Amino acid sequence: MAITASLVKELRERTGAGMMECKRALQEADGDIEAAIEAMRKSGQAKAAKKAGRIAADGVVVLRVADDAGQGVMVEINSETDFVAKDENFVGFADAVGDTALASDAADVSALAEQPLAGAADTTVNVAREALIAKVGENVQLRRLVRFDAPEGKLHSYRHGVRIGVIVDLVGGDATLGRDIAMHIAATNPMCVSADDVPAQALEREREIFRAQALESGKPPEIVDKIIGGRMRKFTEEVTLLGQAFVKDPDTTVEKLLKQAGAKVAAFARLEVGEGIEKKAENFAEEVQAQAKQAE
Repeated sequence: MAITASLVKELRERTGAGMMECKRALQEADGDIEAAIEAMRKSGQAKAAKKAGRIAADGVVVLRVADDAGQGVMVEINSETDFVAKDENFVGFADAVGDTALASDAADVSALAEQPLAGAADTTVNVAREALIAKVGENVQLRRLVRFDAPEGKLHSYRHGVRIGVIVDLVGGDATLGRDIAMHIAATNPMCVSADDVPAQALEREREIFRAQALESGKPPEIVDKIIGGRMRKFTEEVTLLGQAFVKDPDTTVEKLLKQAGAKVAAFARLEVGEGIEKKAENFAEEVQAQAKQAE
């Protein structure tokens, strides 16, 4: 069967694949467009499976807050390189995933992957992800989903570039304060809101480190206890939102800033692309040497 330009165009519009790939798929399917689409889907799944083990530590954080500021979501979507993270196909997919996450009730990325993709109800997020892998040639993963509800306050957000996203549940205050607090969190990455929220395990770990350092100095036990107490207070100030000096005015703390506005932070979340993922260190010289040895 002759493969017409209009048939190739239709397949391109339905799949988003390149012209030559569409033409080849139609030729192999003898002009049957539905069979060509099915074959391309299978091909995309196979390519995705092959790339699934490759480290994807780059990408974007997509952030969405509902118009009434009562609900919000953040999704980390990973690629292998910054180059692909800037690709228009990746960016379009990420934006659609953000819209899907906000519109759905998916609690995690596994559930989100099975949702119909926003703007393309005939395909799921996961099917679109596999098709994107086939197109860009890199592993693409949905890594994390954070869902936020603000029963008492309103959600405020800030995205630094495309790599850091913050959502703050602020009770009281205004939009300017909410954005300032979100920007502060993006910059300082506090562990939690207040000293009461610091995990006991983290406190004990720091206390043991400080104790070992103080004992090494040879000071008497009563002095050691005072040193540990002072260092622990400083530690909690540094890792808690309320204890930190406000980035836009280091002479005041975030706690004082909130009190002046009659506001409080009920909760917050911060996502940064690739945090906790060990990226493979590339050594160009070693790579060249290895290739040279293979050529011998």
